[in-house]
Amino acid sequence: MPPTELASLTTLRLGGPARRLVEATTAEAVVEAIRTADDPVLVLGGGSNLVVDDAGWPGTVVHVATTGRRTERRPDGSVLLTVEAGEDWDAVVAATVADGLGGLECLSGIPGRTGATPVQNVGAYGVEIAELLVDVDLYDRRTGTVRAHVPAADLGLAYRTSTLKGRDDAVVLRVRLALPGGGDSAPIRYAELARTLGVQAGERVPAAVAREAVLELRRGKGMVLDAADHDTWSAGSFFTNPVVDEAAAPDSAPRWPAGERVKLPAAWLIQHAGFARGHAGPGGRVALSTKHVLALTHRGGGSAADLLVLAREVRDGVRATFGIDLAPEPVLVGCRL
Repeated sequence: MPPTELASLTTLRLGGPARRLVEATTAEAVVEAIRTADDPVLVLGGGSNLVVDDAGWPGTVVHVATTGRRTERRPDGSVLLTVEAGEDWDAVVAATVADGLGGLECLSGIPGRTGATPVQNVGAYGVEIAELLVDVDLYDRRTGTVRAHVPAADLGLAYRTSTLKGRDDAVVLRVRLALPGGGDSAPIRYAELARTLGVQAGERVPAAVAREAVLELRRGKGMVLDAADHDTWSAGSFFTNPVVDEAAAPDSAPRWPAGERVKLPAAWLIQHAGFARGHAGPGGRVALSTKHVLALTHRGGGSAADLLVLAREVRDGVRATFGIDLAPEPVLVGCRL
């Protein structure tokens, strides 16, 4: 069997071959595939937050394709939602909203599998997984054991990161989330979403209404997957919003409090460093999205090397203009920025 091109398993549609691919449809199969592999193992879910090197992966790729979702009403009226790691994340959000459960609607339209959400502490429009996560089941590759019900508090959840990110010795098998139990959204905190909904910050709306508004906003930024739209051939936001000392923040830059420091919008820094929407990289094969400068996109016929050239150009331009370093949000597999 010829090697599987990982480009076919990533939303960037970039990445070289894997020597061996195992499709694991149960948690037990995931554990067995990892445990018995006699070469380097890469665990892959939806491929929405990866930049895979053009050389590919020299060992086994375990593709997590597990399914299953169940809810349990708790004595206090809240709902415990248990989801297998291989479930498509947006399908999970859509199902909870359809079931009359609010809490996840602001995380609508985010590509990828459920198992990746705690790794990245996925967040959008004022909500983060950290606020909802109860615990996870993990396969600990160091001990060869499954650790059940590892509390969220033990995962070091922070802005777009956790103690799981960048590690290959702990694999998420399933997650448990606590939802309020009613049909209203979480309080609307994000100003852009509040304006779209015509509400004040802190108000709630029906979860289904908030979900549609979030999807509308994400589509306008090329952040909802569409095979025909190259603006969605991306890994989402490529750079995280930097957290800096107040004195280091450009005077005119928007900012949000981040403890004793401030968080700056990476998109603002990129734009004001001279990079416009659609700014092209090598040969026009990669470019900033035509809808949103924070997404680096594959326009067709490109390579991971092309994408990294563009990423370095943007990173170095922001550093030269503002003295601020941008950090990549996706996981880089076999390559570096």
